[in-house]
Amino acid sequence: MIDASTFLRRALLADAVFSGVAALGFIFGAGAFATLFNLPEVLLRETGLFLVAYTALVGWLASRAVVPKAIVLLVVIGNAAWTVGSIALLFSGAVSPNLAGELMVATQAVATGVFAELQYVGLRRSGSVVAA
Repeated sequence: MIDASTFLRRALLADAVFSGVAALGFIFGAGAFATLFNLPEVLLRETGLFLVAYTALVGWLASRAVVPKAIVLLVVIGNAAWTVGSIALLFSGAVSPNLAGELMVATQAVATGVFAELQYVGLRRSGSVVAA
């Protein structure tokens, strides 16, 4: 457990807010977004469902003054992996998004990478280990 810096808590909160909005959009608008982006509806809906759990975890971390360092590091690594995975998806041939879909996937990949970087910086700015 570590003392979470204000910077880290704000980076986690911003991630939770944006992930929560994306979750709701992908769950309830999967059909419309599938048509708009030429992406599989099931991919969008399942991404939204995953993001519900992710939002809950990141929101919980953001609300704590003391956080488990390992879990925050897992969030940072997960965000970095999501970024790489999103770009890999575009080049994999597994999906055939239109231009709007490519831009959406690329934009969310960049945003997720930015969250990973901000959270890593926040983690480094955080205080010392707290005895449990």
